[in-house]
Parts: sequence; structure tokens; C-alpha cells
Amino acid sequence: MDKETILVVDDEKEIRDLVGIYLANDNYKVLKAGNGVEALNLLNKEEVDLIILDVMMPTMDGIEACMKIREDKNMPIIMLSAKSEDMDKIMGLTTGADDYVTKPFNPLELLARVKSQLRRYKRLNTAIDKKEEIIEIEDLIINTNTHEVRVGDKEIKLTPREFEILYLLGKNKNIVFSIEKIYSMVWKEEFYESDNTVMVHIRKIREKIEDNPRKPRFIKTVWGVGYKIEN
Repeated sequence: MDKETILVVDDEKEIRDLVGIYLANDNYKVLKAGNGVEALNLLNKEEVDLIILDVMMPTMDGIEACMKIREDKNMPIIMLSAKSEDMDKIMGLTTGADDYVTKPFNPLELLARVKSQLRRYKRLNTAIDKKEEIIEIEDLIINTNTHEVRVGDKEIKLTPREFEILYLLGKNKNIVFSIEKIYSMVWKEEFYESDNTVMVHIRKIREKIEDNPRKPRFIKTVWGVGYKIEN
């Protein structure tokens, strides 16, 4: 099993080293940075599972660094600060931090918070993965990450538009989508009355995933309303 990687960001070397010793003794891989800029550079090169981030630092402080990290990353962030006023805690948490520890701190307490945040993060991500990565309708399987579709043992080749339509219906089982709604959500353009693009795509999808396209198991027609996939 790979070690989880913790990035410790603090302008005080003594704190970086102290926290690093406790983390390493608990079998974590430790990366260190002296300010926000160094931290961002490391994050571009390394996979990091959690960040311990000091607030008061030169070059780029923890608040600014936290905001930049949150632009495209969602790993847990624990803020460290010598300031204990409520407003400082609120500022840290509203910029995207998950927890806040006030200096001076007990390294064992910090370690306990690291473990707690990692457990929470794993549970959340596992729930999201199970919910969103795979959509199953009988023997039809839609993998939303790899854009793969299978019916039983057979791999189905869909165009990107066909996949988006199938994904839309599969993700929202039992909900009827009108032709206009499907068009606007997939093509992101205004629908015109005479446009039969959606109907053509539905027909092509059925030809690929249905045993008998005239009696579809998956994509059902609700006459006068639209299409749906039943649970």
C-alpha cells in the first residue's frame, strides 16, 4: 500500500521538522515548503493527500495559497496560525480550509486531526465514486469516467453526443426528458421546432444498445412527452 503524502507548509523550519518527524513516525510521506509559492510549485509536481498550511508566511501567505489551491484541488487543508481570534479562524475556513489549529499546538493533536481529515476525505470520495462513476441499468453499464458503455459482455461504441444523451437519461432514471430539453442540455443551443437531431441520435443509440430497437428495454418513449430510462 502506498504511503499517504502530507505537505507541511510553514516558514519556521523548526515547525516543519517537528511536524515532519511525527508524520514520518506514523508512516506518512512528508513534503515541506517554506511559503505558499513553494507549496504551489510542489503541488504541480507531486500527488499530495493532505496539506498542513501556516497562515502567516512571507512571499505568499496561507490564506492566498489556500485560495489558489482550491481553484483546482480538493484534498483536505489544515490551517496553522499563532492567531486565535475567531475572525482569523473564519477567514481560514471560508477560503477553503477544512480545519484550523492554533499555535502552539500539541503534535499528537495535529496528527489526530490529520487522520480524521483523511478518513473523512476517503469516505466522501468513495461515496462519490460509487454514486457517479458507474451507472447500471440491468446489464447496461455506463462508466462516466472512461466514457465506456457495455451491454453484458459487449462493448458499445458511442459517439460523444450519443454518450451524453445516454448518460443524461441514465443519471436521471425515471425522469422524462422532452426532445427540447435533451437538445438544450446536450448541444447547449436553442432548439428549433423542425429539428429532428435528437430523434436521430436516440434511434442510433437504440440500434447499438438494444436487442430489438423497436421494443427497447432501456430508452423508453413516452408518447407526446419525450424519453426516459426506467430504474
